[in-house]
Amino acid sequence: MDFLPMAPMGDTSSLGGTPAPGKPDLTLSRKAKAAIVVRLLLNEGADIPLEDLPEELQEQLTKQMGQMRVIDRDTLQHVVQEFAEEVERIGLSFPGGIAGALSALDGKISPKTAARLAKEANVRETGDPWMRIKDVGSERLVPVMQEESIEVAAVLLSKLDVTKAAEILGKLPGPRARQITFAVSQTGGVTPDAVDRIGRSIADQLSALPLRAFDEDPVDRVGAILNSSTSITRDDVLEGLDERDEGFANAVRKAIFTFGNIAERIAPRDLPRVLRDIDQADLIAALGGAEAAGMKVSADFILENMSGRMADQLREEIEEAGKQKPADVEAAMGNIVATIRALEASGDLLLISPDEDEE
Repeated sequence: MDFLPMAPMGDTSSLGGTPAPGKPDLTLSRKAKAAIVVRLLLNEGADIPLEDLPEELQEQLTKQMGQMRVIDRDTLQHVVQEFAEEVERIGLSFPGGIAGALSALDGKISPKTAARLAKEANVRETGDPWMRIKDVGSERLVPVMQEESIEVAAVLLSKLDVTKAAEILGKLPGPRARQITFAVSQTGGVTPDAVDRIGRSIADQLSALPLRAFDEDPVDRVGAILNSSTSITRDDVLEGLDERDEGFANAVRKAIFTFGNIAERIAPRDLPRVLRDIDQADLIAALGGAEAAGMKVSADFILENMSGRMADQLREEIEEAGKQKPADVEAAMGNIVATIRALEASGDLLLISPDEDEE
């Protein structure tokens, strides 16, 4: 065994002394025994997650190991046997307190429930704070990016996935976005400890905000519902919204994405990526009925931004298919829109913002 260096012995009741040959030292404290077990496991190459212990216990263990010197083999064998027997008697153990329970259930219960329980018990949430922050919607992170210092905002931007970071930058005022982007280049010297502190501070801020019943704001929720509605229902609802709240109606229109928006919100270079995931039958039905549905612009856009050979082949198949039933055209267009939305949600496609298009 790789013993620690010898040093003058003090009180052997807790540090480990030199009992009579062949007899174990029975005067060791529980702290000393714990230190012996940890030292033995470390010597054997075991990966012990001591960082998961409360800081107070980590400190006590470190001090205890710093005081101890040599343990004879008889005492070591006695301590290990006692430890093994104690472990075998344990049927099931639970984490102590709400903090321990939240740690054990991390990722198994909803973030909202965890945040509420932590707030009620006045304990700090455990786990990686950045994992919780990454699950927060961009609309809640934009105010943080505006209110925090440029340096903190740069760290936050660096920790987000590229798609969400780009979305947040697009919602910030130009000067602020440029300052934060430049500050990212200065984050090379930030220590992991500082990043962790920043993450916990931001996570605490977000946890302090009132819990919301819905993850998406009303505009996005209504937009998503109308995306899946028929064109007749969609137009009727928007007309009614115009009469009640024109500002809300306009915001919903920007959140809606239909087959008719393809030409204005998908960049020509991205169209081949989209077409790879669209069912051929849906494409033929949608293109064949686009003119009758008043969406010829989108159909022309699709045909003009693919290879000439593929476009000619599609035109032939559309002609062979003949006149499409309106219900089939609507369903095919809905499937195409759902595919585009899925690509956007996964980060494989970035739609052109209606505001950018207007500018």
